[in-house]
Order: sequence, then structure tokens, then C-alpha cells
Amino acid sequence: MLAFCDMGTLYLRNVRDEVSEKLTRLAAREGMSVSAFVVRELSELAMRDDNPALLGALADYGVEAAAILADLESGRQ
Repeated sequence: MLAFCDMGTLYLRNVRDEVSEKLTRLAAREGMSVSAFVVRELSELAMRDDNPALLGALADYGVEAAAILADLESGRQ
């Protein structure tokens, strides 16, 4: 069935042994293959590309970040 899916193939070269070993351990902890684990992580990373557009679409309420931080800090005391 996968042969009919519209998916690209990504080959990685020059991956340091240390990185490869850590990815293998992380994937094992999740009960996943390294390939599935890396695809999941890269998919999440790629979604960040949309962040600037999402932030740009937010309404501007004219509240400065410093004012928000000051209010947070005063609430902790």
C-alpha cells in the first residue's frame, strides 16, 4: 500500500555515530523504529515553518511583553 502513497524519500549522510546511537536509543524508548522516530521528529520540526504566519495573524492588543512579565512577577510574590 505504501507504494501508492505520495511521500518523498529522504536519505541522510554524514550523521555522526554519536547522533545515530542517540537516535537509536530514543526510538527504542518510544518502541519505534529509528526511521519512524526520525520521521515523527522531523514532521514536528517542519511544522515550525508555519509559526511566523500564525503569530502574524494574531491580534495586536498593544500590551508590551515587559508589562506581562511584570504582572507575572508581581503575582509570584
